[in-house]
Amino acid sequence: MTQFFIAAILSIAGFCFSVTAHSQRESGTEQLRQFVRNSKTAEGDFVQQQLRAPKANEPQDKGLKVVRQTQGHFVFQRPGRFVWDTQKPYEQKLIADGKQLILWDKDLNQASFRPAGQALASTPAAILFGETSLDQHFDLIEGEERLGMMWVSLMPKKDPNAKDKNDLPYTKIAIGMANGLPKALKLTDGLGSVVLVTVDKIQLNVALPANRFVFTPPAGAEVLRLN
Repeated sequence: MTQFFIAAILSIAGFCFSVTAHSQRESGTEQLRQFVRNSKTAEGDFVQQQLRAPKANEPQDKGLKVVRQTQGHFVFQRPGRFVWDTQKPYEQKLIADGKQLILWDKDLNQASFRPAGQALASTPAAILFGETSLDQHFDLIEGEERLGMMWVSLMPKKDPNAKDKNDLPYTKIAIGMANGLPKALKLTDGLGSVVLVTVDKIQLNVALPANRFVFTPPAGAEVLRLN
């Protein structure tokens, strides 16, 4: 684990629990369940990093390397609505309106629309904010305490009756909780690549306008309808 990775979480977490006795703290799983249960809407900031292990010709003592970093603002409303607004280093929006998933790329002047489904379920935003009952889709496994956070592993449940047999593209999913709020999401795929999302400045149960999750492509934009 790189020093950069550790510093990123510490800078966003920025605190540890004031209660020091472990037995007096709520577990990470209970914090996560309460957050899902009690947060109807929320907004805040995020930093998302794509990490990978060093290649054979690179120094092996550096740990995971940051190959891409984006940051922006998010808004969500349960169930199944969110805006994942990337602002740096480029402008891009991922919007879930409850029925479809929309990707708007300002530089390309392009909007793609696809039905909500597996594509939605695999997004970091949906894992953090989409479910109203995590236990219906995941087994929650209590993890260790690291960097001021109680970590929870999410193991997708197998549904033998599901028509879509494709699993999520991640072999490991973990959420770091502190003071009742998610502070970090770590996703690992089968090749060892890692997506790390840290969130900050979360405001819970904010009033949102009715059209907050409505997106209309600007005139002249390319529109793609995908299945």
